Amino acid sequence: MKIYNALIPTLLLLFLGSCGNNSEDKKDAFSLEINEPKKTYTTEDVISLTLNNKKSLKTDSIAYFLNNDRLEVSGKTVSLSGQKLGEKTLLAKIYSDGDEYEASTKLLILSSIKPKLYTYKVIETYPHDINAYTQGLEFNGDILYESTGQYKESTLRKTDYKTGEVLQMVKLADQYFGEGLTILNNKIYQLTWRENTGFIYNLETMEQTGTFVYGKSKEGWGLCQDGVNIYKSDGTDKIWTLNPNTLAEKDYIEIFTNTSKISSVNELEWVEGKIYANVYQQGSIAIINPKNGAVEGVIDLTDLKDKVTQHPKLDVLNGIAYKGEENILYITGKNWDKLFKVEIIEK
Repeated sequence: MKIYNALIPTLLLLFLGSCGNNSEDKKDAFSLEINEPKKTYTTEDVISLTLNNKKSLKTDSIAYFLNNDRLEVSGKTVSLSGQKLGEKTLLAKIYSDGDEYEASTKLLILSSIKPKLYTYKVIETYPHDINAYTQGLEFNGDILYESTGQYKESTLRKTDYKTGEVLQMVKLADQYFGEGLTILNNKIYQLTWRENTGFIYNLETMEQTGTFVYGKSKEGWGLCQDGVNIYKSDGTDKIWTLNPNTLAEKDYIEIFTNTSKISSVNELEWVEGKIYANVYQQGSIAIINPKNGAVEGVIDLTDLKDKVTQHPKLDVLNGIAYKGEENILYITGKNWDKLFKVEIIEK
């Protein structure tokens, strides 16, 4: 019995050592390389791959993935057409005699187009509550709904946009900092900033009917919807797609131009198949392809802030609303005393 007990530690060590070696062997069995690699790629690129079989193992099959998306490989080349932009992991899964091996490499995919540049023309000017720290703005018919921020001051509002009159208002509890909002299926969805909590309201009564929590997204910033899905920004370069029933995060896009990443994506609005996104601390709006994250246009509204009353609490542009009028947006900002109806014009 003593001899048997003495053998147990030795056998365990041998077993663990064997497992460790097998793991290392699997890790080092293959390597994946991009032939003639570049610092960045676009969705117009076709890349050539080399899979190095370091152990000369028998290969039964190989599957390629870009992050979690399965890729079609023709010969040894992969087309990036239709892929989402951003920092990606290109992964090969190799199957051999019942074992699975992996090899991967990194790549950065940028937009293949240069964004168009737009300016604006003010069509109408309406009064707006100078004390409203605007975080979200969206029309439902002729009624303008607004979410405002700041701790102990956050609200949800139903307003007459032509007069600036607040028709109905719900005050958030002091511990919540209100953020973006959107309206879908007769419900209002409102975010809070760092509280990991969203609120659901009845559209007609504005009575709170539920809450939801965030998943992997960092914070709550902006919301919009396309009639089916809800989109959420979190203050990074990502815009998340939410399930409209559960509010769970299904996927995300990363926002890139043809040269760089766009961070601090804030207030969102869905406009004719595109996401219009305010870039925080900038007087500009990015026009984003919701399928891949490419910035297709930039609207320069920098000097619009100069057209409102200047005062100590005046802050940045942060309100985008669309009413179905071609090339027309309604714009305001944090503690602005005006709401602007503007025509968007290509430079």
